[in-house]
Amino acid sequence: MDKHLIEEIKHVSLSMFNKNFFGVYHGSISARISASGFLINKKDTILDEITEEGLIALDCHKRDYRWSEASIDVPIHEHIYETIPNAKYICFTMPPYATAYSLKHGKVSPQDFHGKKILGEIIVYDPQSIDDWIERAPYEIPQFFQKHDSHLLLIKGYGLISYDRDITEMAKKVAILENSCRLLALSANL
Repeated sequence: MDKHLIEEIKHVSLSMFNKNFFGVYHGSISARISASGFLINKKDTILDEITEEGLIALDCHKRDYRWSEASIDVPIHEHIYETIPNAKYICFTMPPYATAYSLKHGKVSPQDFHGKKILGEIIVYDPQSIDDWIERAPYEIPQFFQKHDSHLLLIKGYGLISYDRDITEMAKKVAILENSCRLLALSANL
């Protein structure tokens, strides 16, 4: 595996874990390594200590035993990589303020400088039925990205799916959205 890529993933994953965007066994992060291949964390990897052993390389055209070792989010990552050619990195996070905000609002309209300037308005996606969401998510999430000019998808009560060509930009947008939602929540109590 590419040592530089692993270090990038490790650094960003640790930062996101420290910000409470990932839980101990909650969340996923991946990187495209070829036209049909990508690295993703294994299902038992704690995301504050990613090592080469905590990642697994998968090929979309070759299903083997490794798929069962990968994160439970692997179908979502797979379908995003298949339908969005410019997706180089993907992560699924559950930032607490953004996720909480999604429960009560249909969109996020940041009022802070960075949120307004960098993100603009973010639609909150309502999956409706949660009973079959896990089966529908791998198809509905890429469809949303194809229809909307956004690299962020805040899903009501579920979390945030994001992708980008640059891993640092992806992490930055997640952090800006979380901070914007935090400020909206705090200002609502003033």
